[in-house]
Amino acid sequence: MSQDQFETLLRFFKVLGNESRLKILGLLANDERSVGELAVLLDLREPTISHHLAAMKELGLVDVRAEGNNRIYWLNSQFLEGMSKDMFSQSNLATLVDDEETSTAWEDKVLRVYMDGNRIKQIPSKRKKERVILQWLADQFEMDRQYYELDLNEIIKQFHPDAAYWRRALVVEQFMARDNHNMYWRLPQSDV
Repeated sequence: MSQDQFETLLRFFKVLGNESRLKILGLLANDERSVGELAVLLDLREPTISHHLAAMKELGLVDVRAEGNNRIYWLNSQFLEGMSKDMFSQSNLATLVDDEETSTAWEDKVLRVYMDGNRIKQIPSKRKKERVILQWLADQFEMDRQYYELDLNEIIKQFHPDAAYWRRALVVEQFMARDNHNMYWRLPQSDV
C-alpha cells in the first residue's frame, strides 16, 4: 500500500470514528439531505452537522450541491466502491504490518508463556506453539555435531523433564534427524 493510500485509509477511519458521522452516513445512504434535515433527524445543531459534513466532504465521502439557500448532501458511493476495491483488498491490508515483526512478536509471546528462563514450563497443546518451543530447543544444539541419544536426553532434561517427548518431537517435526545407531544431529533451518 502506498503512503498516500495509507494516509487516505487513516483519514477514512478517523472521519468515520464518530457516532454522529456514521449516522449521517447512514441517512445519506438512504437519501439526499440538507443540513437542516440532518440536524432535525439527529437532534443536533446545524453548525455541528455542517462541521461533520465538511470533514466527510474533504475526504470525498459525500458530495454537495446548492439548491437555493440550502446545500444538499449525498453519499459518494463511487468513493466507497473505490475504497473497497483499492484499499480493503486482503493483499493491500496485509501490507499494513510487517509479517516478520508480527511473527517475531508472536513467537516471543509464546516463549514468555511456555518458558521460565531456560526451562519449558509446559508442553503447548497447539502444534503451532509447540513448533516455536521446538525451534528454541533445536537452537540449543550445535550444527554439524552428532549426539548420542543419552547425551541428547541429558541436554533436553536441562530444559524439561520429559526428554523422550521432546526428542521424538524434534525428529517428527524435522528439527533433528536420527540414524539406526541412536545418533542425532540438527537439521539445517532450510530443511525444516
